Amino acid sequence: MQDDPKLLANESMQLEYNTATLYKIFREICPEDAGFWSQLVSEELNHAALIKSGIEFFMTQGLFPYEMLVNNLDILREINRELTGLIKQYNIKLPSRETAFATALEIESSASETHFQNMMSNPEAPKMVQLFQKLNNDDKDHAERIRAYMKEKGIK
Repeated sequence: MQDDPKLLANESMQLEYNTATLYKIFREICPEDAGFWSQLVSEELNHAALIKSGIEFFMTQGLFPYEMLVNNLDILREINRELTGLIKQYNIKLPSRETAFATALEIESSASETHFQNMMSNPEAPKMVQLFQKLNNDDKDHAERIRAYMKEKGIK
């Protein structure tokens, strides 16, 4: 049985919001990294807004590009549960700088983020996905940017 497309889209949108919330916490850890985290927060919120606009404007017309989403509701829900747990944990006690970056790298390497990133950079994607690619603009490859930033700043 295939998962409900609207549930998939809503859970995907929640994943982007949860990731942004976690990155807001990371922004508080080290002032020298605040700009980096702020940029990622902005991009994650942009991803959520893209999905939300897709739900509001394209889903009712049957034009939503489901190729953008991981097609497994259980995986999305599990990732969101993990993110919610991390948000609670880190709101109580901030992680170390290294833990924050390692956590972000793990998130950005997850199945859902990798899938989204692959679709956003695929020049052969269907026309509706290409529209979302244009709207997504330069919010690309967070995992690679996190690795590059860590290397530049000497973060293990």
